[in-house]
Amino acid sequence: MFEADVVVVGAGPVGLTTSIALSQHGVSHIVVERHPSTSIAPKARGINARTMEMYRQMGVEGDIRAAGMPARFGGMILWAESLAGKEINRLTPGRATPAGQAVSPVANCGCSQDVLEPVLRRHAEALAPGGINFNTELCDLRHEGGGVTGVLKDHVSGETNPFRARYLVAADGTRSFVREKLGIGRSGEKDIYDSVNVHFRADLRPWVEDRPAALYLIEQPELRATFLTVNGSDRWGFLVHSLSAYDFTKENLTPERCIELVRRAVGVADLPVEVLGINFWNCSAMVADSFRSGNVFLVGDAAHETTPSGGFGMNLGVQDAQNLAWKIAAVLHGAADPSLLDSYEAERRPHALEVVQATLLNMQSFDRTKRQAEARLPRKEFLNERGLIFGARYQSLAVVPDGSKPPEVSDPVTEYVPSAHPGCRAPHVWLENKGQRISTIDLLGRGFVLLAAAGGAFWRSAASQHGLPRIDVRVLGEDIVDSEGAWMAAYGVGEGGAVLVRPDGYVAWRVASAPADPARALTEAFGQIFARAALKQAV
Repeated sequence: MFEADVVVVGAGPVGLTTSIALSQHGVSHIVVERHPSTSIAPKARGINARTMEMYRQMGVEGDIRAAGMPARFGGMILWAESLAGKEINRLTPGRATPAGQAVSPVANCGCSQDVLEPVLRRHAEALAPGGINFNTELCDLRHEGGGVTGVLKDHVSGETNPFRARYLVAADGTRSFVREKLGIGRSGEKDIYDSVNVHFRADLRPWVEDRPAALYLIEQPELRATFLTVNGSDRWGFLVHSLSAYDFTKENLTPERCIELVRRAVGVADLPVEVLGINFWNCSAMVADSFRSGNVFLVGDAAHETTPSGGFGMNLGVQDAQNLAWKIAAVLHGAADPSLLDSYEAERRPHALEVVQATLLNMQSFDRTKRQAEARLPRKEFLNERGLIFGARYQSLAVVPDGSKPPEVSDPVTEYVPSAHPGCRAPHVWLENKGQRISTIDLLGRGFVLLAAAGGAFWRSAASQHGLPRIDVRVLGEDIVDSEGAWMAAYGVGEGGAVLVRPDGYVAWRVASAPADPARALTEAFGQIFARAALKQAV
């Protein structure tokens, strides 16, 4: 029997991101994946700006952008009778407007799963050599002695190996073996429609070069389908919903039939087309009734399944990983009480419920599961979900209230008001560091960061007390320069005030001005965040 601090099940984007995050927080672990390698299908193409902020902090952003589709394809959605035929409508997503981009130093990115996963795999393997194991399947699991035990099967050798781990993170998808084994139910709408994704090669540049879009929605009386941009030139996805509406089946959707459909949707009868793959799937909108059972945690599609409308599924999952990894690290390193881990479900499940519901409403608003005479445009919230992307507000023991009211918005789906209210994402503000323009986002992501207003040099000694974790203290006017004079207002503090930001970029604690005893104030804050009353008595 071998032992590990953490076993991660699944090496898709969520599992590989979990691995990167655990490594960067100093947690030893292994990842197991039953498939022989990374995905070969171009699924889950949209990475939103909040997720790209996270990958920027992890040091992965540049490689993802280099592998992804050209950025110019992310600024539009287009409806047409065919690619070569009459154009019906264009839509500029709110995320792509100047107002949408002003809240972050990072833009969204189109990068299909089949090229994203190899990038994440390289980074994960570099940080945890020998820790990423493909052709390895979890085939048994149980709680035992304050940890988790189970059996792994090597598909190459056929051997089975027992293991023991302190924690297990299940990133094993919508049909999660772990979730089923633990008997965790799901709520929501299951099997709303069935779909096919055709991955194909064809040169579509003559019809897309002068109107780059992320999606080309085709509206014909006998075919409603979508071209999904993969590289913007010769590699594409072709999506059809509700196969029964067209009498399509797995048996009659042969490669030859798929080529015929692609040609019809392009509007060119003799277009050279090569089918690279055909994938059938069912759409559901489901959330697990619990994200945790003992020392086992569900992340990604194992925890929540969204419709594809709005592109939230993968983003929601990798942000689960960011939320969970630092908490596991804090417990394993002895800084936090294990009850800190209760905050994972308390923070992520309410947000997942909101996102899953929003994607369901998106899908219903321009329902492409039926034949209909005219194109039906989506609701105004579609691709304008700035509030869902940036505005999640956590309420848990890992957030210390400061007595203030959170920002009010009339529509939490579309509206985002930057705020350093405890539980909110630390806002983006431009600063200067050694003459270089940086964002507050660039200071975050690896550990706890204390951002102190001018006159807050005393926070250095307060943060260096015995019993506290390592805290990166940045004082305005000393370590960083607020040349635009925006930081104090954006973060809601005055002279001597400070904001403590968690490793996942969310505000844990805020004090508007210098407290009478900064060391005690900071120690008491960590006492709550780490659920350790002893910390409160350290000063």
